[in-house]
Amino acid sequence: MSTLLISDLHLSPERPAVTRAFFAFLHDKAREAEALYILGDLFESWIGDDDPAPLPREVIGELKQLSDSGTLLYFMHGNRDFMIARRFAHETGCTLLPDHYVARLAGEPVLLMHGDTLCTDDVDYQKFRRISRFRPLQFVMRHLPLKKRQKIAADLRRKSMSANANKADNIMDVSPVEVERVMRAFDVKRLIHGHTHRPDRHRLPCGERLVLGDWHHHGWYIEVEKDREPELISFPIED
Repeated sequence: MSTLLISDLHLSPERPAVTRAFFAFLHDKAREAEALYILGDLFESWIGDDDPAPLPREVIGELKQLSDSGTLLYFMHGNRDFMIARRFAHETGCTLLPDHYVARLAGEPVLLMHGDTLCTDDVDYQKFRRISRFRPLQFVMRHLPLKKRQKIAADLRRKSMSANANKADNIMDVSPVEVERVMRAFDVKRLIHGHTHRPDRHRLPCGERLVLGDWHHHGWYIEVEKDREPELISFPIED
């Protein structure tokens, strides 16, 4: 059986075609897999596991059906949904993973990451990331009224879009030095991540880096099977 990896779906009510494509993927391809790894940014934003909005509840239900069917489900936080916590894990049947996780895929160790920590040239983002992942701050955020959290999330999205529009493309991409450093630190020859929205496979002196694409006009996933090279696969998303 195969292992599947996805990232950067950015599910939101404004993009129903992506949600439909994701649910079809869960019902078809993922049901046949041994495991599904979601490497962050499943949602455009996540304001807390108690969010009663229809889309989060529907996604949780679909993921629960998948895990109940026997497919192992793993989730890694992205920069958009870092507030996902234990209630989400319990309700979906997924295992929450740390920011750096070495999985044994088809008999080989593979480092899995969302990918945002590799973008070390984006100094402003890295500063924001350190603040936003501060656990006492997250505790306070989770206990704010729901409407207050919604407003904060909307403000952060607007500021992020404005800031990214003024950044050079290379600043928002990974640092080759950091890629090599982290692969050597975890003693792996293969790294899989998302975040940059630049799907590709890169041959490196220290091994290989595979980058998942974001789901927009196409869906992207990586399929890993024993005795085969991992495949980076895309498919069209119909409106």
